[in-house]
Amino acid sequence: MVKGMKRVLRLTIAAVLGCGLHLYGQDAATEERLNKLQGQVEDLFVAQRAQREQIAELARELAALNARHANAQTQFVTREELRLLAEKIQELDRKREADKELILREIEKLGKTLSAPSRAANVPAVDATQLSPDQKGYEYVIQPGDTLSAIAEAYRQRNIKVTVEQILAANPGLDPKRLKVGQKIFIPAPSR
Repeated sequence: MVKGMKRVLRLTIAAVLGCGLHLYGQDAATEERLNKLQGQVEDLFVAQRAQREQIAELARELAALNARHANAQTQFVTREELRLLAEKIQELDRKREADKELILREIEKLGKTLSAPSRAANVPAVDATQLSPDQKGYEYVIQPGDTLSAIAEAYRQRNIKVTVEQILAANPGLDPKRLKVGQKIFIPAPSR
């Protein structure tokens, strides 16, 4: 019996030790699984925190986009504003055309004035008897736009041959660059 008991005792010890080892082995596997699960839960918490931060960043970007969109909407014009702008442009164009016509008429007037003979050609001759015997010629009143060369040319067209130099010699102190409207000058008659 002692042998049998020894055997049972050995078996019991072996079973207890075997169970203990088996339980220890199970505890280690369970602990490993628990550690693994705990690591996964921690990873989930980290991922959740990262997602919350990402969602917060996206919310800030969305708010900024909404603000820009609200500002952009105020920068657009309505159809009514476009219509008013088109009317103003058309009015401006009409005024431009009217100004163009006015300018063309004025240029045409100036062209006629420049191409018309000088007023000197239409000046009647002064009665030579009123002048001293040694002064034979004509009195001329300066008109707007007159120059001595234009006056001399106008008299030449009437077959009165006179030069600018002769006019200057007959009118001492006359400045050809400072002719005054209404000023009287003497146009010498050509000597025969």
